Amino acid sequence: QVHLVESGGGSVQAGGSLRLSCAASAYTYMRSCMGWIRQAPGKEREGVVAIWTGDGSTYYADSVKGRFTISQDNAKNTLYLQMNSLKPEDTAMYYCAADKSYDCYSGQTDFTYWGQGTQVTVSS
Repeated sequence: QVHLVESGGGSVQAGGSLRLSCAASAYTYMRSCMGWIRQAPGKEREGVVAIWTGDGSTYYADSVKGRFTISQDNAKNTLYLQMNSLKPEDTAMYYCAADKSYDCYSGQTDFTYWGQGTQVTVSS
């Protein structure tokens, strides 16, 4: 059964931090490419970071390298996205997604399974 639930979004001032969580079902989580994708109003989806849950390999977009960190808790089938030094341009709906394909790469947005999203708003 596919199950992805995001939480942790909110509003923060520029320079602040937020941590997003994505709770997944065991099927969705195990040996999957999972990722965080964001979409701002009027803009295309942007793959923020992808992770192969099998070995923890990560693939960050250049726009967030050094500021965002993805991590995983295998005991809880949960992904986290720690977002530091947030900028107004990080404002978007953030989605957790997963795919059973072995193809996992920076900027990936073509996932099969999606959560409902959580809003992140960064004010200047």
